Amino acid sequence: MTHSLKARAVTRLAGSRLAQIAVVGVFWAAGSALAHLAGAPIPGGLIGMVALLALLGSGALDPRLVERGAGWLLAEMLLFFVPAVVALLAHPEFLGLMGLKVLLVILGSTVMVMLATALTVEWGMRWMSRHARPAAALE
Repeated sequence: MTHSLKARAVTRLAGSRLAQIAVVGVFWAAGSALAHLAGAPIPGGLIGMVALLALLGSGALDPRLVERGAGWLLAEMLLFFVPAVVALLAHPEFLGLMGLKVLLVILGSTVMVMLATALTVEWGMRWMSRHARPAAALE
């Protein structure tokens, strides 16, 4: 693909929120297919999103191709939790001791994710500060 053709495709896709949501969906579906074919014990959506993150992080994929679509999905995330409320109404046992156990698991896993994220960011910042080139070397 020539540079100007690629630039036009990026510009066109960057303007379409629906197309960007489709790009995210394609990565999700590809990850699901890969997980199914490989028999991986990891959710396919996670595989797809890690692949998307790797492409964005490496610079192989322009962030403008998914920025608006991903932003919309995040803004409307509450809609994705409606099935959880319906499940709670259908299973009132979650309002008792079982629900308390589930709540503790959710809270514990949330704390673990937050700690893992904080430690990863801390590690990344330390790594970047150790490997940063001095300003004089950049000139």
